[in-house]
Amino acid sequence: MQDTVSKTNVLPGGAFLIKDTPANQTFIPEDFNEEQRMVKAMVNDFIKNEIDPVRPQVEKQEGNYSVKLLEKAAELGILGSHMPEIYGGMEMDTNTNTLICETFGPGGSWIVAYAAHTGIGMLPILYFGNEAQKSKYLPGLISGQLKASYCLTEPSSGSDALAAKTKAELNAEGTHYILNGQKMWITNAGFADIFIVFAQIDGDKFTGFIVERELEGFTLGAEEEKLGIKGSSTRQIFLENVKVPTENVLGEVGKGHLIAFNALNDGRFKLGAMCIGGAKGSFNSGIKYANERHQFKVPISSFGAIKRKLAQQAVHIFAAESAQYRTSQLMQSKKAELRAAGEDFASAKLKAADEYAIECAILKVVGSEALDFVVDETLQIHGGMGYSEEGTAARAYRDARINRIFEGTNEINRLLSVDMLLKRAMKGRLDIVSPAWEVQKELSSMPSMDLPTGTYGKEYKALKDFKKLVLMVAGAAAKMQMDGELDLKNEQEIITNVADMLIDVFLVESTLLRVDKLSGMETKVPQEVSDAMLKILIHDKTSSMQKNAADALGSFAGGDLLKTMLMGLKRYTKYPVQNVKELGRTIADYAIEQDGSFL
Repeated sequence: MQDTVSKTNVLPGGAFLIKDTPANQTFIPEDFNEEQRMVKAMVNDFIKNEIDPVRPQVEKQEGNYSVKLLEKAAELGILGSHMPEIYGGMEMDTNTNTLICETFGPGGSWIVAYAAHTGIGMLPILYFGNEAQKSKYLPGLISGQLKASYCLTEPSSGSDALAAKTKAELNAEGTHYILNGQKMWITNAGFADIFIVFAQIDGDKFTGFIVERELEGFTLGAEEEKLGIKGSSTRQIFLENVKVPTENVLGEVGKGHLIAFNALNDGRFKLGAMCIGGAKGSFNSGIKYANERHQFKVPISSFGAIKRKLAQQAVHIFAAESAQYRTSQLMQSKKAELRAAGEDFASAKLKAADEYAIECAILKVVGSEALDFVVDETLQIHGGMGYSEEGTAARAYRDARINRIFEGTNEINRLLSVDMLLKRAMKGRLDIVSPAWEVQKELSSMPSMDLPTGTYGKEYKALKDFKKLVLMVAGAAAKMQMDGELDLKNEQEIITNVADMLIDVFLVESTLLRVDKLSGMETKVPQEVSDAMLKILIHDKTSSMQKNAADALGSFAGGDLLKTMLMGLKRYTKYPVQNVKELGRTIADYAIEQDGSFL
């Protein structure tokens, strides 16, 4: 299951705002082939047979089960599913690897160890290691003989990673770097053999190193007491005159930021997938409980208030999943295109993740916030039992909270998504100026009286208008900055408004393309259920688009400009009001009937 070249043009990263995509060229979860479904079944069996029986021990970090589970996963090839065959990997395609991550989502805190090992632990070596480093470390990491960890955060540097104070000084002989400093919140620290450590050379050359656990002067703090993911080993790292051979410098001296940022692109993408899987697991447990729990002589799943909760959860998950696999296919096609052009495996994988860095940031936000919403509602459905540690709802609620902090906070990822989009526009990679100018000209003309046509005509019209609204708001803000009337660097509130609008556009388009494609397929889920989720999503996003646009415009526009922009706001948010109650019942009734196997 290796990546194959797409028969269609690969949409550039961020271009979804200004270009349209045909539904039949969009990958959706319903497109998985039999081999991919078998991989999913294998991972589900691993959770059922290996993880579930030892969850209590994993949560208490007893019996070294996190390490044992990593080694058992390695036996199935799971630790190397995304790695080159030359080092012992299975070189599976991107969509299959995304499916593996999603399926592991309900795996509890052990999946944090898995994600750190296979992602930010292994990928820096694959992407930036020389051949000697790859040959030395990757086979052991793939086989499970070695375990990996990633050391970036320090007490005084979190989101501002480049402000790290850990120092690396070259010894007089020129053979070793002497590392001194402290790292914190280090996942897998309690058992890892290999640590990717970042330090400053000469005070300002941020550089990556491969540090082995047994080196003298390398010590660990105690296990952290955390709100959630209690089964994940999290410790501080202390480096006191640790002698690291010069051959263990990872990448180029002073280029450690490339390692950190590129590893995070993959990390954000995978985190989004795992959050979706976790949300599905929580959602299904809530349905089962609602069917089993009786009050007033009927199951609580028959109550409208519960049906509303189930429908809202389903919409969140369905939309996030649609965006996740759409992006997965884009990354897969880009990687295949690069391979066909002569790039090696690592370079193609790295460049594909970089191309869709905007989408990766969005998916991290979308997945983690969908999961947070779902686990909160699932706990509420469980009532008092949800607050008890006897069930799974309380643990899922606690475990979910870290995901909005992992891999860059959601606030940082929102700012990054807009920043990267604008930088690509300034560099000529994306032509946002022309579409934005067309929107400005349109505002001075009479609205079109043409009525939408086709099964999803109203939905496509709403999507097109949403894109125009983003271009209108962002374009006006950008022009004011160019005119010296606004400094967006100091206007994070406005950038966050634009980011949320950008996220809504990506979710709506991904979901619409999926539902449109499903209308021509035979699927398990009735089309009326998919249609209902789409309509509720656009109904809800119409309101959030209105609010974010109004908040942004009110922050920087005034006078005639504000009046013109507000007329545009009204013009571009005209999706018809939906009967959310009945649509929600259509979704919930089907979910209740499936009793935990809908999503």
